[in-house]
Amino acid sequence: MCGRYTILHSQDAVAERFGVSPIPGLSTPRYNVAPSQGVPIIIEDQGARQQVLAHWGLVPFWARDPEIGNKLINARVETLTEKPSFKYAFARRRCLIPADGFYEWQRKPSGTQPFYIRRKDQDLFAIAGLWETWEAPDGSPLISCTIITVAPNELIAPLHDRMPAMLLPEDEEAWLAKTAGARAGPRGDAALEALLQLLRPYPEDLLEAYPVSRYVNNPANDGPLCIRPAE
Repeated sequence: MCGRYTILHSQDAVAERFGVSPIPGLSTPRYNVAPSQGVPIIIEDQGARQQVLAHWGLVPFWARDPEIGNKLINARVETLTEKPSFKYAFARRRCLIPADGFYEWQRKPSGTQPFYIRRKDQDLFAIAGLWETWEAPDGSPLISCTIITVAPNELIAPLHDRMPAMLLPEDEEAWLAKTAGARAGPRGDAALEALLQLLRPYPEDLLEAYPVSRYVNNPANDGPLCIRPAE
């Protein structure tokens, strides 16, 4: 499960890294991004990348109640082609979720210990996600998203049995491409299978992890103390 992450880079840095326009007025840095909050995602619209704000917690287009999003903050890679909540978005509505770190909680006899994981160079990366547009009874749209998770690499495995599907930079364009997986039949199945191959544990030699204070456990806490190494 991936239930918290960070975006410490500015919107200008995100825009430059992913080739999109900044979202005006979006507050940064964010040290404790949590489910149900608005998060920036990158989608492909008519062949061009676009950055939009989305509710973290996927609300499928067919849902009767948007509260279903509270249960769909993550999508396991193993179920993307099977679960109705994910399979339509996987085929047609994939997104990049910009981040520069994330948290996982290790279970210990004394309780859970949060760890902060980031690239060793502290650079931005993209998490593979899915997005949807749900229409409320009054006609207003709700854009929502979910983070895809995969098996952990050797660095994360001692901490947790899942990790977010961090994409390699060279795979980001293929993940966003709208044509992949949009067709029915064998060609569409092959395209989806090719996309699944992009979702794998991130190279552990590019990452570092260290314990942080339980201060981060409260989603209301959003400041530098969240990523300060635990004493």
